[in-house]
Amino acid sequence: MAKSVQAILGLIKQHNIKMVDFKMVDINGQYRHVTIPAENFSEETMKSGIGFDASNYGYAVVEKSDMVFIPDPDTAMVDPFCEIPTLSMTGNAMIIDYPQNRPLPQYPRNIVRAAVQYMKDCGVADTMKILPEFEFYLFDDIGWEVQSNSIGVSMDAKQSYWNSGSEGKGVVVPKQKNYHIAKPFDISYECRSEMCMHMKDAGIEINYHHPEVAASGQFEIEPQLGEVVHMADATMMIKYIIHNTALKYGKSATFMPKPVYGEAGSGMHVHMLLFKDGQPVFSDDNGYAHLSETAHYFMGGLLKHISSLCALTNPSTNSFKRLVPGFEAPVTVGYATSNRSAVIRIPAYAKSPDKRRFELRNPDATCNPYFCYAAILMAGLDGVKNKIDPHANGWGPYDVNLYTLPEEEKAKLKGLPTCLEDALDALEADHDYLTAGGVFPEELLKNFIKTKRAECSELSKIPHPAEFDKYYNL
Repeated sequence: MAKSVQAILGLIKQHNIKMVDFKMVDINGQYRHVTIPAENFSEETMKSGIGFDASNYGYAVVEKSDMVFIPDPDTAMVDPFCEIPTLSMTGNAMIIDYPQNRPLPQYPRNIVRAAVQYMKDCGVADTMKILPEFEFYLFDDIGWEVQSNSIGVSMDAKQSYWNSGSEGKGVVVPKQKNYHIAKPFDISYECRSEMCMHMKDAGIEINYHHPEVAASGQFEIEPQLGEVVHMADATMMIKYIIHNTALKYGKSATFMPKPVYGEAGSGMHVHMLLFKDGQPVFSDDNGYAHLSETAHYFMGGLLKHISSLCALTNPSTNSFKRLVPGFEAPVTVGYATSNRSAVIRIPAYAKSPDKRRFELRNPDATCNPYFCYAAILMAGLDGVKNKIDPHANGWGPYDVNLYTLPEEEKAKLKGLPTCLEDALDALEADHDYLTAGGVFPEELLKNFIKTKRAECSELSKIPHPAEFDKYYNL
């Protein structure tokens, strides 16, 4: 990746670049962009940035809306989806100030960078590495309508079991039987391989890709462990690549957590580990699952704050249609080894000291990744700071299948929030761990909660097609 303005200019010349595209991130974790002709790019562009109105991005008040975007040369890549040769960069938003501009505290990328600095200031670690798993659906057709006289959605995946009577070639997958299924049933193999090739070109190393459980077109791509700020940028780019490559193949990609009734939902499990001076902080040969005391305190912080975390890691009403029993989704506040029913799972296959870690299983990719990863780090650091022991608090380890416990035992367990409104209530009541060190501005959290409450209110007023099935003829 490029490291200097001269290297950027070299890329522009080498690839005959005509346009330079600057990708920014709004409060919901979606790309916005501004493009300039390549001949206008200069050292001054990198120094002074590109002006934009931040009030339209959801995280700045109108009277302080004029900002500048400063591109980060390390994120430069040739955009494979532009017919006109285009170089793409992301970066940081700054408040216009004199004599020197200041980072906009509400800007998502600045928040995850602030969380990393807070980690360093606390002395716990100097590096956080994460590995998010990207589950998604690929549909051949999708359409929806929300009108006064028509409310509904229709979708199709050619290999799905519901096409067994119409496809005519017998290449259909039974319900919930898609996991690792091979050709000829895996009809999107080339599409996903091309996605991974684009990711590698963007500096994102990939472990593997494969079909996931749901027969209606669910898949997973897993990158390699990476530093948290880089992986936040990579998360945005991975989603960008998946969406655009799918369209090239005549398909539509979605990270919606529960798009298909009765099939598995899509999550974004986040594996994590810390390093200090190059040494793993989470490893201990004598600890439970070979994890250190610091690792257990970090898990304790996550589990203590999990309800409020859900507002940032699962910020859609659809998120909570995934977090239900029966589909390998977590529903219980607890930790365990190789147990997918607890919200924290310790993978037994991660045996070497520099790979020992755990994964938080509730997040999904409707989140703003910068907020999600920063919030996870802040919750974990709060656990370390306050020595929150997950075992002493009764959160495990649960080395049994929590779905199959007797009802009287299940009643003793604490569950995740069951709707976005409850998660927002929890965030409103429990967010001091996020504002520690000034990482998450209070103003941003208030605005985020207000925005999401408005979404909940809007959706609660729309009649659901299933309600007609239940109540129309009463």
